Amino acid sequence: MAIQPPDRGFIFWPVGTGDSTTIRVDDTVYLQLDLRHMAKSEGEDDTAWPVIDELIDILPTLSDDPFLSVFALTHPDKDHCQGFEDLNERVFISEIWMSPRTFRDFHSDEQLCEDAEAFYEEAMRRVQATIDAGGDPGRGDRIRIIGYDYLLQEPEFEGFPEEFLSIPGHTITVLDGEELGEVFEAFVHAPFLKDSFGDRNDCSLAFQVSLFDGDGEGHALLMGDLSYPVLRDIFDRSDDETLEWNVLLAPHHCSKSVMYWADDGDDEETLQGEMVRDIGNVALSPGYVISSSEPVPSSNEPGDNPPHAKAKRQYERIVPNAFICTHEHPDEADPEPIIFEVTEDGFTYVGDSEGSRSMQGALKAAGGAATAPATAAGFGRDAD
Repeated sequence: MAIQPPDRGFIFWPVGTGDSTTIRVDDTVYLQLDLRHMAKSEGEDDTAWPVIDELIDILPTLSDDPFLSVFALTHPDKDHCQGFEDLNERVFISEIWMSPRTFRDFHSDEQLCEDAEAFYEEAMRRVQATIDAGGDPGRGDRIRIIGYDYLLQEPEFEGFPEEFLSIPGHTITVLDGEELGEVFEAFVHAPFLKDSFGDRNDCSLAFQVSLFDGDGEGHALLMGDLSYPVLRDIFDRSDDETLEWNVLLAPHHCSKSVMYWADDGDDEETLQGEMVRDIGNVALSPGYVISSSEPVPSSNEPGDNPPHAKAKRQYERIVPNAFICTHEHPDEADPEPIIFEVTEDGFTYVGDSEGSRSMQGALKAAGGAATAPATAAGFGRDAD
């Protein structure tokens, strides 16, 4: 099942309803955003891909060990961190990105899964290594904290260098100690300080990740499991340039909570049409919406978990090229990773098998592969 990764681009793995996104920046630099590796993936009849095994096949090596430059966890739900302990044992992870909210959950009565606890323990080890070093602790010990939280005032964080803290409005161009601004930018959209005590999904890391190759660019909007209130806040605060997308990973696995919402006192949720409009207004061409989920049903019953059919219908109204579900690509019986590449010619969908090549032709016919016109822009510090 091994794939040919793009020289520079984005890979969305079929992992059931969960997130596993791989970003290849160059030959030796990979960023893994979230992980869902399930034991059942190793069964021949299961359509989910064993992500850790696949990563080991494509990652570069350091001293004969598979080498991952950065692992970023949007939030510590099981469908975003499943398999982390195994990944940390089998792969040399040089740097970790995390939200302080991970620590809040660990110290509360809310139970974390075993992989989230393993992530917490590894993150705290790296926090202490960074404090002890008084700066960059070097490969294998690096950590970047995303988003400010009052937990950072606790004694275990005393002396943590601010250069390794990024908050909404910051742009990250350094990966694993290397300045890569000519080919990579991650603009931080969330989490906001005011959301630290809310639902764990509301504290998801959220980025616009941009890749560059000469005059070619590609932009991915990656919003974890955020729902309407936080997304509305992001769109109200942000410049359009920091929200533009060639590929949008549908938040919370194509959940309707992105655009259907009931405020306090409302009897039922209603469509927030301005949210759909605003998401569509920052779509670039070519542009794709990805649902990292099991196949999207034609309809849902009340109380169903994502993916939601009504959310898919709204995305299909605004997407320039295509809505693609990871477990429907190119078909449900034999799904393959969804791959996009950024070259000097722009942002393109990449096919792998015959089925994927057929889909690639259809997608190109639907919208072409023009270079996306976008530039990085400023934002300002989180005032909360």
